[in-house]
Amino acid sequence: MSLSSNIRVKICCISSVKEAQLAIKYGASALGLVSEMPSGPGVIDEELITEIVKKVPPPIATFLLTSKTSAEEIFIQQRKTKVNTLQLVDFVEFEELKKLRHNFPEVKLVQVIHVLDKRSVAEAMAVEPFVDALLLDSGNPNLDVKVLGGTGRKHNWDLSKEIREKVNIPLFLAGGLNSVNVVDAIEKVCPFGLDICSGVRTNGKLDEKKVKQFFNEVNKVNVK
Repeated sequence: MSLSSNIRVKICCISSVKEAQLAIKYGASALGLVSEMPSGPGVIDEELITEIVKKVPPPIATFLLTSKTSAEEIFIQQRKTKVNTLQLVDFVEFEELKKLRHNFPEVKLVQVIHVLDKRSVAEAMAVEPFVDALLLDSGNPNLDVKVLGGTGRKHNWDLSKEIREKVNIPLFLAGGLNSVNVVDAIEKVCPFGLDICSGVRTNGKLDEKKVKQFFNEVNKVNVK
């Protein structure tokens, strides 16, 4: 496999300045900060998100995971937290995406695609013109209580590969990644970046040993 550049790693569900520092120590290029969600792990209040963001040095990206779907509600969150990237975990209407782009041209927009079936490929292609990157995850927004991430489950990487082949913007792969399967994931999908939460945690806390193991595996690919 030939990669044009090193795989980026985003560590998600960061819950403290200490966790942020640990992730950065081992090479994370982005941190995920989870705001209010209908379900799933890692949620922290916006005051803590703001505090963590203030301590993150450039050029590390700070991703706000938001389940909001209206531009105005997302405006409020961004103004408060000052993150440099918005990770939209639910479907956002294209007109709302245009409003976000117009009002925050300097803030990156990352749309999550929950990979369920072939319709996910069409969804990814449709939203591509409105965002800066896609993140492929294993949630299910169609349930009565939406599952919008943090499942720790793999999805169909064949579909992820198809999406990657059909879009021309960066793509992050999430869902059930760990140090055992990450090399296979990279070789199968060839993503721009990886997103990991539960795979580097023990009892919900960032585990330095697991973080180190994960980056060791990613770096084996990066030095090829």
